[in-house]
Amino acid sequence: MTQQNTVVAQMRQLIQILAKHNHAYYVMDQPTIEDSEYDQLFHQLKALEAQYPEFVQPDTPTKTVGGKPLSKFANVTHAVPMLSLGNVFNEEDLYAFARRAEERLPNQKIEYDVELKFDGLAISLWYEHGVLVRGVTRGDGETGEDITQNVKTIRNLPKVLSSEKTAVPELLEVRGEVLMPKAGFEKLNAENEAKGEKTFANPRNAAAGSLRQLDPAIAASRPLAFYAYGIAQCEPPHGQNTMSASLEWLTQFGFAVGERHFICDNIQDVQAAYEQINTERPNLSVEIDGMVIKVNDLKQQQTLGFLSREPRWATAYKFPAVAALTTVENIDWQVGRTGTLTPVARLNPVAVGGVTVSNVTLHNIGEIHRLDVRIGDTVSVYRSGDVIPKVEKVWPEFRPEGAAEVHLPECCPVCSSPVVMPEGEALARCSGGLYCAAQRIEAIRHFVSRKAMDIEGLGDRWAESLLHLDLLKDVADIYSLHEHRDQLLTIEKMGEKSVQNLIDSIENSKKTTLAAFIYALGIRGVGETTARMLANTFQTFDAIRNADLDALKKTPDVGDITAEWIVDFFQAPHNLEVVDRLLAAGIHWDAPVAPTRQPLNGESWVVTGTLSTMGRDEATQQLQALGARVSGSVSSKTKCVVAGEKAGSKLDKAEKLGIPVMNEQQFLEFLQQY
Repeated sequence: MTQQNTVVAQMRQLIQILAKHNHAYYVMDQPTIEDSEYDQLFHQLKALEAQYPEFVQPDTPTKTVGGKPLSKFANVTHAVPMLSLGNVFNEEDLYAFARRAEERLPNQKIEYDVELKFDGLAISLWYEHGVLVRGVTRGDGETGEDITQNVKTIRNLPKVLSSEKTAVPELLEVRGEVLMPKAGFEKLNAENEAKGEKTFANPRNAAAGSLRQLDPAIAASRPLAFYAYGIAQCEPPHGQNTMSASLEWLTQFGFAVGERHFICDNIQDVQAAYEQINTERPNLSVEIDGMVIKVNDLKQQQTLGFLSREPRWATAYKFPAVAALTTVENIDWQVGRTGTLTPVARLNPVAVGGVTVSNVTLHNIGEIHRLDVRIGDTVSVYRSGDVIPKVEKVWPEFRPEGAAEVHLPECCPVCSSPVVMPEGEALARCSGGLYCAAQRIEAIRHFVSRKAMDIEGLGDRWAESLLHLDLLKDVADIYSLHEHRDQLLTIEKMGEKSVQNLIDSIENSKKTTLAAFIYALGIRGVGETTARMLANTFQTFDAIRNADLDALKKTPDVGDITAEWIVDFFQAPHNLEVVDRLLAAGIHWDAPVAPTRQPLNGESWVVTGTLSTMGRDEATQQLQALGARVSGSVSSKTKCVVAGEKAGSKLDKAEKLGIPVMNEQQFLEFLQQY
């Protein structure tokens, strides 16, 4: 393909995409992409046209404004075209705008009028002898739609002009924006939701949709407002010399203008005003998406003139984009402390919401499939306020040939253990929980906890130090720490006594119970109760680690997914290697005793609230010793609830379901019989 064909194909693709979104925005009032995404596509086309002016297409949107008007309203040709504005997005762009103006106005002082850039619908109003006779939308800039009857319902818009200070002109054409203030928008959406009617995505959609109703009564029922931003025609002339003075002149007739307005002596002050209003933006009564910068002197405006679709004397300074387009350079898989595999898109760095974004989480394999995102894809990255950036949209139009689908890796990228994801689960995990370096800290923290191996003195800070000294590659290395006493003494705040206490605690932990050991392994889905049920059911560790799915599923408190996690854990060679080293280090427990029928065998109990004579943990252990299963939630299968002080919602639910409830004294009396 020749260079001309390639460039023209790129231009045609961008023109078609922009035309589709132009129609949605200007004609249907149902924008399908963020303004910032449109701006990027538009500037891609402009850059191509600047580089290859000989290939510029006749229907390029860079030379036109908006979209064709719908046929349901009468068409009106603008006496003075309603042009669009160019955009700047950062301080460098702003200074370039100023330099271009200075070059055309040599040796002249330039003052700037800075106004809010409203996020609404631009319209033109005609007044003849002070009476409003016509309201017209921007349309395509040359022709708009006659929405006069709807415009006349806007409450803050003067229908008849009068002023004590100045004469009413014979002809006046005012340009401005119709929008819906935030308070009115929220109230309208709340009312519509209460009535089960459609709510609006944002104030602009609500305003545009209201103005383009065929029934003026609908527009009248909506909280619309008009804000003037300029004068297109005035006969006789208004006599004002500056943009700011002309806006002030309009207020004498009752027109509203933006609630914030700046007159700046230089472009540096414009930047300062922009930064100030950006911070004040959440407190404004209306939605804005930037500032409009205008050369204030009207004669200087005339000198500067116009380009084909925009004035040289004005530009829109957009706020940091909440959405931006970029490309996915790679997709990596990160392993979290609990073994969860998370895909992370490595992006061509792009500015979004005031920060540069180069990495975005894709959450899980299901999200990758939902988006159908692939390496090399063009994507939209969103960031609003302080929200973490995320990929919201993939542009298949720009997908490179041969871009392959992304699949879940079969092995952990850190330790090469099998990656597992039981059916019905959204998250994939590394099965090498005891061995995987990414999970070491979490595995150690859990292993030494009181309800597991109960090793005092091995908290997070010391565990981190031991990892740094390369003394703990996995939990089995805990039982070799006594061989490294000299290195342990080099750790800050770890003196002779602390080291000895730690070594003694490790030695004492070797005598445990089968249930505690199973729990300490940190198998996904195996909590204290499940570990106890496994120990009671299978009696020996070898029986548990060799159990198949069917046998595990028959165990009380072991569901289908937990059974899969147990099998996956014991099928991972690295896990078995660590387990064998733990047993070889001397971890042991008493031989099993023949199980007897326990009085609460199989019953589900719940302990809630504060117990004064014993903690909830002790109450749980007492019940488990009697064969009960202690659950964290109340259901119709709950046998009884033990309720201490401030029992809360669990007690309420038990009473609602008619489940027996014991207070602390009744519970103690109940235990005495056993």
